[in-house]
Amino acid sequence: MSLGHPELVAVISSEIIRNGPIPFVRFMELALYHPQYGYYMRQSDGADHERIGWSGDFYTSSDVHSILGRAIAAQARQMDALLGCPTPFTIVEMGAGKGLLARDCLAAIHAEQDDFASRVRYVLIERSPAMQEFQRQNLAPWLHEPGLVTWIEGLDALAPQSVTGLFFSNELVDAFPVHRIQVTAGRTEELCVDYRDGRFEECLKPLSTPALEQHLQRLNPTWPDGYRTEVNLQALDWMGQVAQRIDRGFVVTIDYGHTAQDLYEPDRKDGTFLCYYQQLTGDVPYVRIGQQDMTAHVDFTSLATVGAAAGLNVTGFTNQMSFLMGLGVEDMIGQLDSESPEFGAAIHLLKPDGMGGTFKILVQHRGVECPDLAGLKFKPFFGSALAARSAA
Repeated sequence: MSLGHPELVAVISSEIIRNGPIPFVRFMELALYHPQYGYYMRQSDGADHERIGWSGDFYTSSDVHSILGRAIAAQARQMDALLGCPTPFTIVEMGAGKGLLARDCLAAIHAEQDDFASRVRYVLIERSPAMQEFQRQNLAPWLHEPGLVTWIEGLDALAPQSVTGLFFSNELVDAFPVHRIQVTAGRTEELCVDYRDGRFEECLKPLSTPALEQHLQRLNPTWPDGYRTEVNLQALDWMGQVAQRIDRGFVVTIDYGHTAQDLYEPDRKDGTFLCYYQQLTGDVPYVRIGQQDMTAHVDFTSLATVGAAAGLNVTGFTNQMSFLMGLGVEDMIGQLDSESPEFGAAIHLLKPDGMGGTFKILVQHRGVECPDLAGLKFKPFFGSALAARSAA
């Protein structure tokens, strides 16, 4: 089996040979986001297979059916009313993949040529040239209107407290590079990557950053020897930066993950790290480097805690099935032929033992008094779920 993209393998191995073993978080950053050769950054060529979609390595909710985008559009309308119908109402989506969710959301908004549609501005944060190209193709119908859809490469391009509206992401945080740690003889060590005899090997080293040690102290875990898990410090930094950009409005984070209490329970001894290649999952990241996706489940408790410290109140926490039901998915599905593939695809998003239950949705707000959102009408979790074993 191939180690992966030759130029990327050369970049990573050269860094290790030059500097010694690197923390896994650095390996994952290079594998996914190297500016030229990373999995998400590289332009497709004739030798590449599709990365995202039914025939790709993995698919997202927006690949399955348009109802998630339509539901977000409906929720955005309610948020707009709660904010007093600002001009503009800005929707910021970060990590928009191929732009399908943005396409579905904009289509639902502009299906009604009303005041809300005239005030919406849609900003996509995307640093990958390959993904930007997909997004422009799928959003072509809306690019003729000046200022309606714009692109920026990072959060730094948004001024502090410049967004009034909605900031949302779907399957973004799970793809942030993670620190991987292991408990050995009572010590918590960090998984690092070495390169020997033409292949990559794992090794354990002391924790690479004080921030990681401090985070673990706040978690205060009781893990047995051999326990392995992931810590996503980049997600915490990201949430803090998002909070700084919101003046008044909402943050909606959709991803697969857990509360900290569930994510770091002693029985989850192997962690949640996975690789995706042509719809198959594995846990070996040292092959197909730059040619397979890598992910880890999200710690929603820590995201909520960091957001609260930066001024974002928790509006609610739910799963995708409950979110869609609260926003009238039954009416949307009721318009479909129950024998059609489209009907089956829509139901796929709701299955409690599938995407409907696996995907969680964290909603936060600032500058709105006790908002009551339709997407949070049904609450599958206790109100204190995110408070357990928080870390910030």
